[in-house]
Amino acid sequence: MDCLWCDNEIIPEINWTTLFMLPEPEKLCQSCRGKLIELDGKRCEKCSRLSSKSICDDCRWWKEHKDPLMFNYSIFQYNERMQEMVARWKYRGDYCLGEAFRKQFRNGFRQSFSFLTKQAVAVPIPLSHERLMERGFNQAELLSRFLPVPTRNALSRVHGEKQSKKTRYERITAINPFRLSMAVDKPVVLVDDIYTTGTTLRHAASILKDGGSTEIYALTLIRG
Repeated sequence: MDCLWCDNEIIPEINWTTLFMLPEPEKLCQSCRGKLIELDGKRCEKCSRLSSKSICDDCRWWKEHKDPLMFNYSIFQYNERMQEMVARWKYRGDYCLGEAFRKQFRNGFRQSFSFLTKQAVAVPIPLSHERLMERGFNQAELLSRFLPVPTRNALSRVHGEKQSKKTRYERITAINPFRLSMAVDKPVVLVDDIYTTGTTLRHAASILKDGGSTEIYALTLIRG
């Protein structure tokens, strides 16, 4: 198999473990995997920001404003290589590149959400109809399909300016763009590609909470 990023051939590692237990095939070569940095060390318990504080100042602010989100868990840091990969995957329509994140995303879920009952569902952050037509697929829904729980498209989204073009203040003060498509009376794990200010996830969580969801968490690929 060839690396999904650089197209170099991936040569499987052979050892006593792999002789008796067939490992999951790698989607990136060792060199490309090494340029993606998984979050490690002390982090905020609420948003996964690398921090010496158990709860960062941003999350303390959210708590004072009736935070509807239990916590977010992110997998990777947002470094230069991840920025390049996201641009090709998300904005240039390289759907298959998302497979490069399957293993780590699923492992992150198992590591951080093993306490949830089997009744939990994944709810991907939706794109507007216009943005979906522009990109061809919803990267958050692709990520949600990697998880060992059902996916529910419980939200819809009103079309608006791209989040990446907004300032932090504009994001935090923006009108909630989400609408409830179906009520979910089970534990929910919201899924998105990146956590930046956390506003998008909290907008989605507040709509779900108003619709009857009582436990709302988030799993994101990247902590911006």
